[in-house]
Formats: sequence, C-alpha cells, structure tokens
Amino acid sequence: MALVRSWAVGIVVLVVTEVAQMTLVNGPFVGPDGVGSLGAALALVHLPNLFCVALATWAAARVHPEPSRAAPVRHAAAACAVPAAAQLLALALRRDPAGIAGPAFWMSLAVLPAGCAAGMLLDKSVWTS
Repeated sequence: MALVRSWAVGIVVLVVTEVAQMTLVNGPFVGPDGVGSLGAALALVHLPNLFCVALATWAAARVHPEPSRAAPVRHAAAACAVPAAAQLLALALRRDPAGIAGPAFWMSLAVLPAGCAAGMLLDKSVWTS
C-alpha cells in the first residue's frame, strides 16, 4: 500500500506540473512547429520537464513511509516509477517513430534519470535535515 500511495502522489504532482508547464511555457513560447534551436528546446522544453520529473519524484519519495524507506531499491521504485512510466507512455504515443534518432529524443530521455536523481537528492537532503 505504501507504493500505491507514493505512486498516486507522484501521478498527481506530475500531471499538475506538466499541465502548468504546457499552459505557462509551451503554450505562449513554443509554437506548433516546435522551437527553432537546440538552446530554445533546452530552455523551454527539457529544463521545465526536468523540474516536473524532479518535483514528482521528490513528492512521491516524501510520502513513502519509513519502514519501506530504509530499503533503497523499494524507495527508488516508489519515487521513480511514475516518471519512468510517463516516459514510456510518451514514447509509445510518439507520432513520429523516425524522430527517435534525433537530439530531442535523447535530451528527453536524459531528463528522466537526471530528474529522478535530483528528486531523490532533494528528498535525501530535506529528509535528513
């Protein structure tokens, strides 16, 4: 039950932050054709995604209770499963399978471990202090 509670919190936080990102960042600044440069893609798409993943990981890790928290693998599964599942869903729903070789795909893929690591580090630093 502890995993389910963490995953539920992770889903809620990820959905809320991604909707906020789509509304506040992608809507006004990213057009239907995407962004023009790699720097703009990094600033307007991938860094906000990193923030969303880190926040969802941190929230899921924070609500994971103490007896299960002591097991590192179980705690990582509680914290990182939702962002990983969301990444897999996004890849499965990708309209352009030929775009998998492009830099946007690889940057998007790099956001997952970086965001999970940032969320876990944030949880570790806040939890121990």
